Amino acid sequence: MLQVASVRPEWRTVPTEDERRQMQDPDLRVRVAVPRSRIPAVTHVDYSARVQTVDPVRHGRFHRLMARFHELTGCPVIVNTSFNIRGEPIVCTPQDAYRCFLVSEMDVLVLENCLLRRSEQPALSAAERQKYIASFKLD
Repeated sequence: MLQVASVRPEWRTVPTEDERRQMQDPDLRVRVAVPRSRIPAVTHVDYSARVQTVDPVRHGRFHRLMARFHELTGCPVIVNTSFNIRGEPIVCTPQDAYRCFLVSEMDVLVLENCLLRRSEQPALSAAERQKYIASFKLD
């Protein structure tokens, strides 16, 4: 993700009048909350995005997954993000991944050839979840 590219014009959205006002708001949180494209999770306020490419030779399995995702959704983009909850160190092991999965709101976790569905996991109580989340200092 070392390259930055402009989001294609056909993926950009036209802001409504209300969104145009929001884009001028002195509160940065309000300004950045306006979606700039049909892929808002990756589109920055200047209509740029950080790009990571995938090809079938070097990334066969992931490339096939992305191709199928595009086929099913019409969206050729998958978001690559850090795997952790706010304040928690980034996930490094399968155990870290499972623990984070249980306290997050993810629906599915894929670890190599294992697919874990939220609905099939033991539920944590709200108190257990909050205790885990509170164990990390917020930045």
